[in-house]
Amino acid sequence: MTFPFMLHLGTLSLHPHVVFELMAYSIGFQIWRRRQKQQPSLTSAKYKIWLLVAVVLGAALGARALAWLETPFDPLTGQWIPPGKTIAGGLLGGWAAIEFIKKKLGITQRTGDSYVIPLCIGIALGRIGCFLTGLDDHTYGIASSLPWGVDFGDGIPRHPTQLYEALWLMALLPLGEVIRKIRAWPSGLGFQAFITAYCAFRLGIEFLKPTLKIYLGLSAIQWASLIGLLCGLYQIKKLLAPPLADREDN
Repeated sequence: MTFPFMLHLGTLSLHPHVVFELMAYSIGFQIWRRRQKQQPSLTSAKYKIWLLVAVVLGAALGARALAWLETPFDPLTGQWIPPGKTIAGGLLGGWAAIEFIKKKLGITQRTGDSYVIPLCIGIALGRIGCFLTGLDDHTYGIASSLPWGVDFGDGIPRHPTQLYEALWLMALLPLGEVIRKIRAWPSGLGFQAFITAYCAFRLGIEFLKPTLKIYLGLSAIQWASLIGLLCGLYQIKKLLAPPLADREDN
């Protein structure tokens, strides 16, 4: 198997990253639309547009900003590197933006649960594209002697960290559905559980990647993931806490 693993459609040769990224966006969006129709919303159409704009802009800015902090310069030449994109930054940036705009608009309804399944499937598809792209994507792992180590073209068997992430997301896939069916659990718990689990995974998996750990021994993505993890745990604690009236009765 050679990388990038080009996909062929007749006489066309398609780059795997482009194909799987388009699949991730299109399939994820269609699933999200279906989930929106299944779940009643108290949010007006006007506010929904604001929420959509916020999440798109927040995700775009977060993805770029965190990517630049992750690798601000070439470790070999010391030259500045134009920022790419990172999923962790996009996820956390979109989350922060949508919470900000909800507070500004006075929206109290929890809106995150409908994103869990689309995000799991979309990010997993994107990571398959990253894997098939190989070294050019810079998402591969460090050298590995394990039998499933993958040579992406430089002669070094490496951890296929892209596939590790895809498998983790598939393991999280039932999370949103299980929590949704347990009516006693509060709305929003599914998304908070997802964001917490994803950030915990990214915090750990980055140790298996040859990234710059220039911020007190951690990378920028690890610090962002740690913040996301702590915020997620705090939100879960708030959601599962008994109502104030119940606590006063006790």
